Amino acid sequence: MNPEQARWFGENFANVVGNVERVIIGKAEAIRLAVTCLLAEGHLLLEDYPGTGKTTLARALAQSVQGTNSRIQFTPDLLPSDVTGVTIYDQKSGEFEFHQGPIFASIVLADEINRASPKTQSALLEVMEESRVTVDGQSYTVGQPFMVIATQNPIEQAGTYRLPEAQLDRFLMKTTLGYPDHEATMRILATGGSRPRSTALPSVISTSQVAEMSQLANSVHIESSVFDYIARLTAATRTVDDVRLGVSIRGALALVRASRVWAASLGRHFVVPDDIKMLAIPCLAHRLILDPEAEFNGVQAVDVMAEVVGSVPPPTERQPA
Repeated sequence: MNPEQARWFGENFANVVGNVERVIIGKAEAIRLAVTCLLAEGHLLLEDYPGTGKTTLARALAQSVQGTNSRIQFTPDLLPSDVTGVTIYDQKSGEFEFHQGPIFASIVLADEINRASPKTQSALLEVMEESRVTVDGQSYTVGQPFMVIATQNPIEQAGTYRLPEAQLDRFLMKTTLGYPDHEATMRILATGGSRPRSTALPSVISTSQVAEMSQLANSVHIESSVFDYIARLTAATRTVDDVRLGVSIRGALALVRASRVWAASLGRHFVVPDDIKMLAIPCLAHRLILDPEAEFNGVQAVDVMAEVVGSVPPPTERQPA
């Protein structure tokens, strides 16, 4: 990536963020993380309270990139075929026809994903990793761009199924929208909360440009000293007292992908250590498996990851090639 391409990337990124901000007020950082996740070809996990704008975020993001969006309300009786689709026999043609499920969309909101059974949750594993589903031995691609925004309610835990480590690792980032501050609340109230604001949002870039930006982000330069910093960060998570299982190599690669997009979004064609520090918690904290005793004592993975970031010194000079 050259400086001109980085500037073009940054302008398009800012346009998408600004467009989504028209309906998600006062949450610029969360929106930037969501757009970064989309362009890094990853998936986003939102652990948030009801009514904070998760569905609106998914819809606004899809509309901003000329994509489609769908919502799957996960419940205990939801079946895998309700997510992926089902093959039905057509008596007129005498052939089996595949009817696509709601997973076939650009932005898929998996609402309260931890309420579905592990069997249904596992239906997302293949499509999140390979952007395709397999039904009755036949594979179907979901297209590009493709992103799953899954939500969890941190308050109600009755009747839920904890996401397994393998599935948590499939999410590039985990973040939260949270409640708006006083100023943002006043702006929201002044609009009257009219629904047309979130349903008639114009697109600012095309899906082909999203694919082009994703490809372009892969060419953002990362020095060996920054790779060394990422390696030291992830290795440090495996030796912390309260952690039973640290960050895997998949987590380190996720941080690399996200940091390239983040750097380009700021108009740079190279990654700096501050990009890694900014993204370490959203990309890595949810991958930590804490000791049961630490969890019982109220230790949070976010706090553990913050301590790791604070204890591992960033590079201050280039390493020789």
